[in-house]
Amino acid sequence: MSAEHPYREIAFNGLWQNNPGLVQLLGLCPLMAVTTNAINGLGLGIATLMTLAITNLLISLLRPFIREEIRIPAFVLIIASTVTAIELLIHAYFFELYAVLGIFIPLIVTNCIIIGRAEAYAAKHPPRYAWLDGAMMGLGFALVLVALGAIRELLAQGTILSQAQLMFGEAARGLTLQLSADFKGLLLAALPPGAFISLGFLVAGKNYIDQRRAKRTESTTLLKSVSATE
Repeated sequence: MSAEHPYREIAFNGLWQNNPGLVQLLGLCPLMAVTTNAINGLGLGIATLMTLAITNLLISLLRPFIREEIRIPAFVLIIASTVTAIELLIHAYFFELYAVLGIFIPLIVTNCIIIGRAEAYAAKHPPRYAWLDGAMMGLGFALVLVALGAIRELLAQGTILSQAQLMFGEAARGLTLQLSADFKGLLLAALPPGAFISLGFLVAGKNYIDQRRAKRTESTTLLKSVSATE
């Protein structure tokens, strides 16, 4: 990590370079099951983001007091306590969304992203970096959830932001955008195979952009070296 721009590197790593959903391919169970529309993806994405940010911060703060032999059970206890608190908040203030997401909220405890960042990053870095790493990894995962949910919703139902009232209240019912009343929808997009195919296109799109950036950087470096020799 560069000492000059650590925050920028952490943000870029979580949002793009090492995105949990597009690069690490972790958390695929909720990624496939919940993303039938954009709002479901947003709800679970925010819950995962909050869990990552809070647990990374707590683990980084408590790491001097956690013995090496019991670090994994201690991490799991911290993660489970955080997820339980977030689940209760969602149950209290977003009950309809809670009913839709169901078991996938408590299952955040078992998400490989959470324990992975705790072990790989939070347990080895100061709180200010650990918190940002968790927040950026969570935001990167949330963006993939929303994008995948929006793609599947658009192809399957011809809508965007349907059921927005589950998160934003009754006033948000008018936020739903619909392509056409005659749109029949693509059933495959609503099924698990459609989720895998859509995710595959997202991963391919990211890889294509990375390859273009690498070629552009290589060309720029070559031009600079040629100019320097002249």
